[in-house]
Amino acid sequence: MGVRLGSEAALFNCPNRLRKSLNRNSFTADSTKHKPLSKIMSTAIHALAASGAKQPLKPFQFDPGPLGSEQAEIAVESCGICHSDLSMLDNDWGMTKYPFVPGHEIVGKIVALGEHTKRLKIGDRVGLGWYSASCGECEQCLSGNQNLCLKAEATIIGRHGGFATRVRAQWTWVSPLPAKIDAGKAGPLLCGGITVFNPIVQCGIKPTDSVAVIGIGGLGHMALKFLRAWGCDVTAFTTSDSKRDEALRLGAHRTLNSRNADELAKAAGSFDFILNTTNADLDWNTYIAALKPKGRLHTVGAVPSPMAMIAFPMILGQKSLSASPLGSPATTDTMLAFSARHGIAPTTETFPMSRANDALEHLRSGNARYRVVLTNDLA
Repeated sequence: MGVRLGSEAALFNCPNRLRKSLNRNSFTADSTKHKPLSKIMSTAIHALAASGAKQPLKPFQFDPGPLGSEQAEIAVESCGICHSDLSMLDNDWGMTKYPFVPGHEIVGKIVALGEHTKRLKIGDRVGLGWYSASCGECEQCLSGNQNLCLKAEATIIGRHGGFATRVRAQWTWVSPLPAKIDAGKAGPLLCGGITVFNPIVQCGIKPTDSVAVIGIGGLGHMALKFLRAWGCDVTAFTTSDSKRDEALRLGAHRTLNSRNADELAKAAGSFDFILNTTNADLDWNTYIAALKPKGRLHTVGAVPSPMAMIAFPMILGQKSLSASPLGSPATTDTMLAFSARHGIAPTTETFPMSRANDALEHLRSGNARYRVVLTNDLA
């Protein structure tokens, strides 16, 4: 929707229709019945923010301005930490604006609603992930692919995120949590979870498929859980035999040591689908060889270098390489419903939000198993 919180209140990349809607105060005679004035008018939000790249988070307070007519305001109960928070905190992508409030794996309750919001009500427990708005009128939005909207806005780019008492987003990106979801662990589902669930849907993975996951970390451990519950025959690529038991507990039927040439040679032509969750440069031709004819190597990991691979084996086997971002609101709802039905939750560690700096260092050091969630204890 193009609203920036705090001192960055300018609207950008928004059609005139949406801009007028956003600027309109949502306090009207018709809306006051379920949206109290105290909840609609702007009040200060307490948060944790960094003043510059690689700087520690410190207490920060800002005024979000009037609530937009299509916005929902969430009282934050907990917020997961993602490696993208570290990348934004350190300005690795060259787009961070300071003061910077991280956090885009948010769980909380609705405390205010703009007059043009739908499907949500005050008191709903909801989740919010990487995206906070989309234009609603482009081809991608109208076809249900809002995650591919070229004007989609991220929760922590150009706005303040979930390391705060409250956060706002366009209602379409706010997902009601099913009653059977463990709210204390749900935050990472809204980013890491939907990142690995989306390709299962988009690539048409079948329960009869043989699949493999590269990287058993913050993303990969959730991919194993989803694919096992989906009905697939699941293999985990590991870098050492010591990780075998852990991968099996997470949902793999078997493991392959990716550093063992003999094991990899025996796996040739084995998989319909291989999901890469790592941000590492690997020997991609090895994984192409492990695919069946018409098999697919799909990456959700931001591999730092160009992915070099020999074309001829791909041509002969009609094999493909693909990638995807997080999913649409509808796919996110499906993922949450699937998780509730099958009792799937991320494996998490918990810190109070007041110790966010310690939690960030824990993640940065590589010691997190496997996701970190902050419980909100800010004033």
